[in-house]
Parts: sequence; structure tokens; C-alpha cells
Amino acid sequence: MTMTPLDNWIRAKTGIPETYAPNSHVQGCRSESELKQIARAIEEYQLEKLRETLGYAKTRSRFYRGHLSGTEPENIKTIEDVRRIPFTAADMITKTPLDFVCVRPGDIGRIVTIPTSGTTGPPKRVYFTNDDQELTRDFFHHGMTTLADENDLVIIFLPGKTTGSIGDLLLRALERFNCRGIVYGPIDDYQLAGQALSASGAVCAVGLPSQLFALSRFHPELNLKSVLLCSDYVSAAITHALESTWGCEVFSHYGMIESGLGGGVDCSAHAGYHMREADLLFEIVDPVSGDSVPDGKSGEIVFTTLTRRGMPLIRYKTGDISRVLPDPCPCGSFLRRFGPVSGRTTAGALMRNGYNITMPALDELLFTVPSLIGFSAEFTRGTGADTLTITVFAAGGTQAARDAGRRIIDDAHLGEHINDGLLKLEIRQGGVGALTYGNTKRGITGNTGPAVKNA
Repeated sequence: MTMTPLDNWIRAKTGIPETYAPNSHVQGCRSESELKQIARAIEEYQLEKLRETLGYAKTRSRFYRGHLSGTEPENIKTIEDVRRIPFTAADMITKTPLDFVCVRPGDIGRIVTIPTSGTTGPPKRVYFTNDDQELTRDFFHHGMTTLADENDLVIIFLPGKTTGSIGDLLLRALERFNCRGIVYGPIDDYQLAGQALSASGAVCAVGLPSQLFALSRFHPELNLKSVLLCSDYVSAAITHALESTWGCEVFSHYGMIESGLGGGVDCSAHAGYHMREADLLFEIVDPVSGDSVPDGKSGEIVFTTLTRRGMPLIRYKTGDISRVLPDPCPCGSFLRRFGPVSGRTTAGALMRNGYNITMPALDELLFTVPSLIGFSAEFTRGTGADTLTITVFAAGGTQAARDAGRRIIDDAHLGEHINDGLLKLEIRQGGVGALTYGNTKRGITGNTGPAVKNA
């Protein structure tokens, strides 16, 4: 099993002594004392960078000058002290994005606009300098060596026409280890995309989980070496479907625009995300109280940028639910691992009895239906029972719709609510055109409510 290439990269960036270099060890054979020393070295690096970031943001950002008025960098001496720093919420950026910016307008290399999901409010805008984007290219460079080799050809089903867009950054990163790339862009025609992939001779594909899943349904004849799924949430059902259909190894990447796109990527062990700890300080907190939670327990992902200059973010609440995996990775890495994102704190369909229906749960149920290409979900509260409407996009016929309905009815929780008359289920068939999700996050539409912890 190959160790994640992020080990050597992060060791060099954080100054971990050469004696702890991954190549000097038999994989997975570091002693407990060594692992503790490495963890302390990373922690000391992160605390130093955090204090620098706090001082920088307080001096240069109008927002953080006020937001951090009670926080002095020199008082942050341990990881426990980080809890004293106030959180940054997404709506704070939406209201006054320019107040976060720490550089002159001419130093901004790219502005990314993020639509506000489910509302008519203003979008979020995130600002990056060219040096900030270089940090992302550097992460992509080392992360992509996990699944692609020199002289491989990678097809990128992500936006890439604009300089500094995710596809462009990924393309430039591949060039750094003599790997070739083609930026196709988001898929809007699955027949054409499959033909382009086949004609290109690409052995690796990068894209959104739902789009690559649909592409595999239209073109099961394709054969790839590896696939990278880029999203905040990757369904295990989609991963297994791609592996069995295309005979490829499937890797997952976690990240968001606010984190600088790169957050973490899994390795050949496929046992969680190795995090980008040289550039980002990650925490898991209780989404309600904000208190830190122990390793192994689920909570909200919070991150602080440690090396970004255009628009640093401090204790930014992502809304994504995950957990720190307490045991070392089978690949032998010393890096912390996060488990797959299991949902969002503000998403889901909250039934009147308190049960929360989430898109990840529906994904795991429905993406196992053989002829299904994709689906959408809508939730409506009624005066009596609530209604869940599933629109199924299938390769042909009505079998997929029947199978989707059966999957939901047979589910231990949803089936119970249906049998008790608390939830009505409607299954419809839809057109393939609705599968073009672009970069928007998939979710349940309708009069949904905030997520709660299901019993």
C-alpha cells in the first residue's frame, strides 16, 4: 500500500525533522512516541501560523479588527486556547465581503462568487491573491500524484476556462509532474462527454460525483485507471458503482471555495481524508454549543486559514458534519484523517415528528438502483402527513422508479414513517436534462428545516 504523498509535502512545509520523514520508516511502524512528537511538531507550527494570521487579520481586515477585538495573538499558546477565538459564519461574509479583504484591490488575482443556496439573498464572494492560488496549485500537485502518474492523461469535468478556476488550477498542477490534462468543463451532454473521454485516451477523470455517476450509466463501456470525486459529500453508493462499472480506483477529495478549494484527499487505503494541515487548521465542534468534540465523535467542521493573505478566514463554520478518525491510517501516514462528510447542519427535510431526511441518506438508498441515472427530492409539509417527492431520472422504462420507491419503503426509518401515515411518498419520472447540477450543492428542495440529530 502506498503512503499518501501529502506526508513528505507537509513534513517539509511544517519543518518536521528529517528523522520523521515517511521514507525512513516501514509503513505503519512508527512508535506511539514518534507519532506524538510529530503531532506536537505540527501543532506548534499551526499555533505559530495562527498567531501570525490573527495579528495580520486584526491589522488589515476591517471585519476582523472588530470581530477579534478581545483576542490577542500572544494569548493563544495551546490548541485549547483556540476555543477562545470567536467563530466566523457564512452570513458574515455575505453581508460585508470586502471588509474581510486584507490586501489592496490590485493585489486580488481572483474573485469567486458563491450563490446563496435556497435564498434570494446576496451571494458570498471570496477573494484570492495570486499567491493564495499558488498554495492551491501546490496542494493539487501533490494530491494528484496519489492517483495519476507521469505521462498519464487526466480529463477534468470541472470549470476551467477562466484563469484561476478550479479546472485551470488543476491543469497547471498536473503539469508540475509531467502529467497531461484536458479541461472538458461541467457535463451538460452525457453522450458527448463520454465520446470525448473515449476519444481522448484519458486514464483518469476528475469531476462531481453525481455527474460522473450519470456518465457511467450512459457509458458503462469506458475503462479508467482512476477517478477523483470532488465534493463536500461523496456517496459510498456512487463510489462502489463507479468501481464496478469502469473497473477504476475511486478517490475522494474534500474542499470548498472558502477553504481555497483544497481541503483533504484520501489515499490508496481509502480510509478517510488526509487533511491539508500545513495551510489549514481544522477543528470538529458541536454545531449547537460550539464546544470541541473528542476524536471519533461527529460534529461540524471548522477551519482557519494559516497561510492565506487575500482573505483569511478564522474559525470558519462550514456547516459540514464529519469526525476525526482516531486510529492511524493503514497507509502509515502521520496526518490526521477526517471521515466522510455525513451531512450538513442546515440542510435536510425536518418532519413534524423531529426526524430529519437528508440527501446523503437518500443517495445511499437510491444510487444502488441499477437503471437509475440520477434523482431530485422535494419535501412538503402538510396539514396531516408530510410529503416526500422523488423525481427519478432513468435510462428507460419505469423499473427504476418502482425500485426507488421500494428502496425507500424498505428503509428502516422512512418505511416506518410511511407505514405510520406520517410521510407520503410520491415517485415521478423526469428528464435527463435535470442532471446538469453544475457546481451547486445537491439538496432536498421545498419547505425544509434545519437538520437535527436523528435518534
